Order: sequence, then structure tokens, then C-alpha cells
Amino acid sequence: MHEHPCPVVFLDAGTLPCGLHFDERLAQRLHYQAFDRTAPEQVAERIREAEVVVLNKVKLGAELLRQAPRLQRICVAAAGTDNIDLKAAQALGIEVCNVPDYGSDAVAEHAIALLFALRRHLLSYVTAAVDGRWSAAPHFCWHGPRIQNLGGSLLGIVGRGRIGEATARLARGLGMRVLFAQRPGRPPAEDERPLDELLAQVDALSLHLPLTAETRGLMDARHLARMKPGSVLVNTGRGAVIDAPALAAALRAGALAGAAIDVLDVEPPPPDHPLLQADIPGLLLTPHVAWASQEAQQRLAQRLVARIAEHVARREPHAP
Repeated sequence: MHEHPCPVVFLDAGTLPCGLHFDERLAQRLHYQAFDRTAPEQVAERIREAEVVVLNKVKLGAELLRQAPRLQRICVAAAGTDNIDLKAAQALGIEVCNVPDYGSDAVAEHAIALLFALRRHLLSYVTAAVDGRWSAAPHFCWHGPRIQNLGGSLLGIVGRGRIGEATARLARGLGMRVLFAQRPGRPPAEDERPLDELLAQVDALSLHLPLTAETRGLMDARHLARMKPGSVLVNTGRGAVIDAPALAAALRAGALAGAAIDVLDVEPPPPDHPLLQADIPGLLLTPHVAWASQEAQQRLAQRLVARIAEHVARREPHAP
């Protein structure tokens, strides 16, 4: 066995409420510290002696990585790695591990739930049931915003990864027709359309894109204006894929019937964020919880523990 326990630090463990749980054998081989959150000015000190760093949204740039001479592995508690300077990590011999498929079904279910909420105006009807409008109705039901089925409608999906495909599978099970945006640099598949063409056709659009230089601000004023009148937009991917002021303007102008957003470009958002204003009609926000089902959290935690165990096994190749 290695003489010294492996130093492991989780910088923002508060993002994973279920926590990491190690069996007794592995726990004995670790010196594990879990911090609920780590401010930028605290990062360097907390990673200085670590061999393994676990994090979700904490940013690790080249300068910080150079200040952690013992660091060998970064375990990202998420699918995306855009908060890590990957080139610097590679140059320093630091392995970066993410967990790409712990919550595809959870995010897909949330996207479909948001579509139901938008197309059936669920929040409006929940409010009307208790604020006196139903009690004052002349009939057995209260009629408000137009309710539309999901079945038979056309869903456009931008992003054909695991989550996009899982969302398509659920949508088809509800009787929706599904088209994908054509992937850049590839000939279109039979069920793919160029983005501008897709936007003009679909009744609902669901975004499942990673954040890259090409996708940042993709849904800007021009692309939002291309969307079919009366359509709705859902984003459970990355917040910065949408130009937030442009979306707020489109909703205020009635260009879209509604939008449901689980992610913003700044998280947590400041109170003056363009999409937190009270005068935006048809906007439904959830606080980045599409991924956070109990099952997905447990799966993520188990895979993070496995990544740590892999490092310990390589560190102690003859350990029983």
C-alpha cells in the first residue's frame, strides 16, 4: 500500500447534494476534503497539495493548474469540461475526466416536462385554480390560454448527442414528429434540416448543445426571428447558447408563444439579469435542475467515486 493516503478535494461539493460515499477499503486510502463551495481566491490554496480534484463549475485555468504540482487527475462532476483549460492540463500531464452520460434521461424528461408546461400553460391554469378565477367561472371549468397537445406537433432538436436523442425518443413516444438540425460539416441525414429551415417549420425547439465558440449566442435575434410564429423554445443545454436580451425582446414582442429555460449564461444569475425581469410574458424558468433527479445524482456520484478509485489503483498497483 502507498505510504500516504491520496489527497482528494471536492471544491464545490454543495452542487451534488447526495455527496460522495466511499467503501471502507477506499476511504482508508484517501485524505478526502469536501468544501460546499470554493471562491475564486480560495482555489489555489485548496488544490495546492491535491492529487485528485473533483469539481463541477469551479474554473481551473493554466495559472491555477501550474500552482498544483501534485495534481494528476481532475474529475468533473458534469458532462461539460468548458471550465477547465484542457490544453494546459494536457501540457502539465493532468488527466481530465468528465461524466458524460449520468443524466441524459433526466434532462430529456425535464425538457419534455417544460414542453408540456408551455403547450398546456400549466402555470397559468394552476394559478387560476386558486386565485378566484375558477370559483367565479360561470361553467364547471375556467377557460384561459389556448391549450395545445404535444401529440401531432413537430419538435425540432438542435444538438444530436445523447440527450438530444433521448429527448427525441420520449417525444416520439408522445406522438410528436421530430426533426434535428443539420450537424455542421456533415451531409444531412434524412431527419435533419439546415437550422434556418428547421426554425421556420417546427412548433417547438429544444436546445441540447455544448458551449463552444461556434454555439455561443447561436439563438440570437436573427435566429429567433426565423422561428415559426406561435412556436416555443426550450433550453436545457448551456445558457450562453441563447442571447438573453434578444430572447426577452422576442417574448415581449409576441414573436414566440413561450420559452422555458433551465440554464442561464451567468449562474446564479444577478437580480438584473435580462431573463429575470417580471414583465416578460410566456417565460418559464427553472434553476438549472434538469439534471438533478435523485437517480441521476446517485449515478453521477458513483461514477465520480469510480474515477477516484481508478487513480488510487494506479497509484497502488499492488494494493489488494
